[in-house]
Amino acid sequence: MSWTVVTLISLAIAGFFVGQYATGSLETLEAKGTGLAPTYANRPGFVQVAFYVHIVSAGLALAVGPFQFAKAIRRRYLNLHRWIGRTYLISIAFASASGLVMAAYSSAALVGFFGFGSLAVLWAWTSYRGYRAVRARDLASHQAWMIRSFALTFAAPTLRLWLGVLIGVQLLAGRCATADVDQMFADAYAAVPFLCWLPNIVVAELMIRRRNLPGLRFSPSTTSRPQIAEATVDA
Repeated sequence: MSWTVVTLISLAIAGFFVGQYATGSLETLEAKGTGLAPTYANRPGFVQVAFYVHIVSAGLALAVGPFQFAKAIRRRYLNLHRWIGRTYLISIAFASASGLVMAAYSSAALVGFFGFGSLAVLWAWTSYRGYRAVRARDLASHQAWMIRSFALTFAAPTLRLWLGVLIGVQLLAGRCATADVDQMFADAYAAVPFLCWLPNIVVAELMIRRRNLPGLRFSPSTTSRPQIAEATVDA
């Protein structure tokens, strides 16, 4: 998948993600069965606040995230690149905290709590490590951590992809004759709390290894560092 495709998917999902909840209150959207509205419409007030904070901040992180890796911006407009990085990191600070609150009230019960909760914690941790690395001027490590961070940000598109795949598998298996759409969606959603981000992290580590960037346990050779510095992404 080319980076242009990743960027277009990110922008499309970010726009849809935020837009679908801007058309009415959670109660109104619940009656229409819109997205996650039925899950959070009757939750305590602080959970609903966390829901809206997450929608806006996660959508913003997904929208600006791909542009951190644009070489043209990084090389020609370094200050713009840094402001994109700051916007991305601040967005994730809010999105991960609110996502952790939402995970405790997920319709996927314990699987949702541990799956989405782990995603929220790792999202914050990888982003913080990316920030700490660039502050220490360790540009190679910074790029590696930001690749991991965006892999977790991209969980929003992959979640929807896996939902479609899992519902499609149920249809092909003939379940459409014995189960309604809501049940098939619920069964599919029960699998995505981990499935939406674990494969992303695997792909991210393969990308990091391919670029000879610092791994979680190993560092690249000193001869590779000048090449890494040239390809880095600042925040």
